[in-house]
Amino acid sequence: MKELVEYIAKSLVDDPEKVVVREIEGSNSVILELSVAPDDMGRVIGRNGRVANAMRTLLKVMAAKQGKRVNLEIV
Repeated sequence: MKELVEYIAKSLVDDPEKVVVREIEGSNSVILELSVAPDDMGRVIGRNGRVANAMRTLLKVMAAKQGKRVNLEIV
């Protein structure tokens, strides 16, 4: 899941080297923290949060197949 978030974020931003994804794993849940350059924050969030919500939806589908819960936080 971490790789998917990295791939999507690096495809969207102007400065892909500043994309950092941290994975915090619990017993049956995973928290992914995505941080990008301040100039690219709007690209990752999207208008009205549509890009961020689309990424969250993809992650929830992947996590459901693995029997886990996932939460994406954009820092």
